Amino acid sequence: MAGISPQISNLIIILVMMQVSKKIPMEDPSVLNMIRAGYILSNVIIISVYAYVHLQINKKKDMTTLKYVEQPQMGSTEEPKLITTTVHAYDVAQMKALYKAQLMGVGMMGVMHLYFKYTNPLVIQSIIPLKGAFEGNMIKIHLFGQPAAGDLKRPFKAPAGLMSGLQGGAAQAQDKKSIAAAEKAGRGGVKDE
Repeated sequence: MAGISPQISNLIIILVMMQVSKKIPMEDPSVLNMIRAGYILSNVIIISVYAYVHLQINKKKDMTTLKYVEQPQMGSTEEPKLITTTVHAYDVAQMKALYKAQLMGVGMMGVMHLYFKYTNPLVIQSIIPLKGAFEGNMIKIHLFGQPAAGDLKRPFKAPAGLMSGLQGGAAQAQDKKSIAAAEKAGRGGVKDE
């Protein structure tokens, strides 16, 4: 699915896996345990890949200065804030966000499966997060060795989604004009190290 956007391919996978999961005899405990094992294996692979990428980030320890203007949430009265950090610190923060998102997904799936007794989402959630992990910017740069240019240039653009415009998905500006304006406004220069 190389030419298809990730959102469309996820939708196709969800629709196909919903039909497949209807055919799986989930009442059989051995089948259910195999599905659970597949879900656990999927999450172990994701966390292992994240840990390896985190190790690579710490090994490279790229201390190149990175300046960008962080746009406030939509509807906020705050002004754009200048962020000065390093590539290493930015990448570590991105990895922490990936770990947090993965743990939130596992927690939600745990509640849905253990408390509400839903089993069909286990099949879908064994595939979609794994696919998403390998499509992530950090994995593309540090695992697959793609150059940090174009769409992979830091700071990363928020992924385009159906609701990103409404949720304050304003792009982070990295152009010299925006950075100079934020420096003059005196609302920035926060250095994260």
